[in-house]
Amino acid sequence: MKRTLNAESLQEIAARLEQAHKAFHRRYPGPPADRQPIHAVYGGAHLFRSGTARRMGEFALRSLDEYAPDFVAFAKAIGLAGADRLPGTSDAAASIAKSIEANPETARRENRPAWFAHTIYSRIREKLRREPVEDFRIDFEDGYGNRPDNEEDGHAVSAAGEVSAGMNSGELPPFIGIRIKPFTEELRERSMRTLDIFLTELATKTRGELPRPFYITLPKVTLPDEVAALADICSRIEPMLDLEPGALRIELMVETAQAIFNERGEANLLPLVGAARGRCVAVHYGPYDYTASLAIAAPYQPMVHFASDFARGVMQVALAGTGIRIGDGPTNIMPIPPHRAAKDGAALSARQMDENRAAVHQGWKLHFENVRRSLGNGFYQGWDLHPAQLPPRYAAVYSFFLENLDSSSERLRNFVEKAAQATRVGQVFDDAAMAQGLLNYFLQAINCGALTADEVQALTSLTQAELRSGSFVQILARRREA
Repeated sequence: MKRTLNAESLQEIAARLEQAHKAFHRRYPGPPADRQPIHAVYGGAHLFRSGTARRMGEFALRSLDEYAPDFVAFAKAIGLAGADRLPGTSDAAASIAKSIEANPETARRENRPAWFAHTIYSRIREKLRREPVEDFRIDFEDGYGNRPDNEEDGHAVSAAGEVSAGMNSGELPPFIGIRIKPFTEELRERSMRTLDIFLTELATKTRGELPRPFYITLPKVTLPDEVAALADICSRIEPMLDLEPGALRIELMVETAQAIFNERGEANLLPLVGAARGRCVAVHYGPYDYTASLAIAAPYQPMVHFASDFARGVMQVALAGTGIRIGDGPTNIMPIPPHRAAKDGAALSARQMDENRAAVHQGWKLHFENVRRSLGNGFYQGWDLHPAQLPPRYAAVYSFFLENLDSSSERLRNFVEKAAQATRVGQVFDDAAMAQGLLNYFLQAINCGALTADEVQALTSLTQAELRSGSFVQILARRREA
């Protein structure tokens, strides 16, 4: 076969491409291998206690007991798929629950709507008892407000003491951090002072140990200089407090138009992330401050506003493949009953109880729909602001994973078989990225409690050791060696 260019003449071009691809993979290493929490709960620093996560779970369970005491009531309250085919009485719900618990596989095949609703409800309750909060942000910003310096100093000290106590008692959630005030001209000094006091007090109490991981969230970012300043503070304070290098990780919040585009009309997210010099691990979206920065009036600032979707789209495109996690914003309408029992012990009227139930169900349904929309758009983490938002958060996440369980399991099994066959005959398997995406899907489901490792193993044929590896390429390599 005739050719014009010989191999030797292409070596220099190939070498340039090789270097370019290496540089590309350094900039875009792909999704992070470590666990991503499905939410972060923001709570005022003045209210934080070492047992806050446990108490939030207890509150959420009481909310379920009062306003959705069985799986049917909860499924109908949030508008779960198939809820219209569930029975209307609590006695019938209890009877069906017993049959599902006795033989879940039969129920899954023969009465899928009931199995689906019951499985989600029971796993939510288990999650609220075992790990009610995955990530908590001790908030010195919007959830705290502006206070006298001596008051904020005191809360920085007390919050650090509660984190230390939680480390000793084992009550902290798996992820935790602090949100400081923005580095604006007005608030910069106060923000840095709070961070310094909090870290100094915590490191003193723990002898240089921090919860792992530990995040510092910087809100309302506009300039890479602000991020660089926070990274400089982290680099300076770590050795002075005997903290491990890189122990302080940074999260950024997109809440201004300038975080999306800079003064030259360029996408600003990668420069913001780059200014953290490797410390930035996540970027979260704040829809209400962002839309307010565009002069959109408060009544027209819902989570689904076009301006918010535009910002989310820019975040996804700018950060895709970088290893930076992205998170969506909160639902600001709380599932809180409007009526409370009188201090003299007088019971609520029937009308008041109905209004309470309707308000809580409305708040649950709105949050459920917002979270499902975020998941469908590729945002696998969001904010929660109230313990009663935990049940619809977990319902949305669990339903997202369980709805696609059978098809995703079959696809991953087929990928494993196809890849193993291809590698045995020396061929290249070219769908590894898609297979890795499915593996990540199941790992997220296990981490949040939607599925157990045993269930995933039975569905996908992957052993628990293979699942723990988190790498489809490693799974293939080990199977090839075996």
